[in-house]
Amino acid sequence: MRKQLLFIFNPKAGRGEIKNALFSIINVFSQAGYVVTLCPTQEAGQVGELIRTELLDKDRLVISGGDGTLNEAVTALMQWNPSLPFGYIPAGTVNDFAASMNLSKNKQRAAEMIVSGKPFAFDVGQIGDRYFAYVAAFGAFSEVSYTTPQQYKNIFGRAAYFLEGISRLGKIKSYPLQVEYPEGVIEDEFIFGMVTNSVSVGGFSFSKRANIALNDGLFEVCLIKIPKNPIELQSIINALLWQKPDPALMYTFKASWLRIRSEAEMDWTLDGEFGGNTTDTILKNNKEALKILIPEENPTKQIEEPDKQRPELTEPQIESAHPESE
Repeated sequence: MRKQLLFIFNPKAGRGEIKNALFSIINVFSQAGYVVTLCPTQEAGQVGELIRTELLDKDRLVISGGDGTLNEAVTALMQWNPSLPFGYIPAGTVNDFAASMNLSKNKQRAAEMIVSGKPFAFDVGQIGDRYFAYVAAFGAFSEVSYTTPQQYKNIFGRAAYFLEGISRLGKIKSYPLQVEYPEGVIEDEFIFGMVTNSVSVGGFSFSKRANIALNDGLFEVCLIKIPKNPIELQSIINALLWQKPDPALMYTFKASWLRIRSEAEMDWTLDGEFGGNTTDTILKNNKEALKILIPEENPTKQIEEPDKQRPELTEPQIESAHPESE
């Protein structure tokens, strides 16, 4: 009996190029012995429902779309079937997660990697009952990815994010925060923060890849303080561009969990999509929670061992903070 494969794809992701590659993708899966069920999404939020209703009698799951489509799939799998390895064919504008996993941008090649690949267990972030594959962010520019019109992304690609970001330079807001993590508490005022499990965010790759592992149970955290003058703002921009953190203007560290308290509600972005708002946010790293199919030669692996001397503190209960969604 032939194996069954569920292929969920977003036909509007990126420039809609997935539609031109469907025959070659299905042919790869068919030659590998799969009967393919195609499920194009019609609207945002549909991926989870398709996984819940269509995956029951299938042997393999493959997702194709941008980071938003991926986020829906990650959330659904964490809720209903975290043990099932899945394949991912990147088809978005930036595809940060795919860059971290070294997945091919060529869609036929990506399909070939899936049928011949091996499962790799990666960390999944969590805020309340929401999940994220590679980044949770707040503050300046964090909403650019989900407020940039899709037609601009399709026409201008990555440049669309820059154009949208520049239009928001005069609207930077700061947040007085208390940030608790395993090694202590930070109290300061910030304009931006990101909690990542990725070697690429916003299309920019981090050069010091050897210091980042996608399966070590730790987030990479960057919190940027409010600049006091234009010179400090330029210093922050330079630090980000050159990937050299400035300890006078930002905090960078690793953590398995964080609790962030603010006086006013903060909007969060999860994998480039709106992730709700809250004044008390608990972020948890679920170590090696999901498995993605990657090529045999993929160098993605844990390079550093977690710090065994880290103080043992009680992890806060994740149920105590639930972002409110629209």
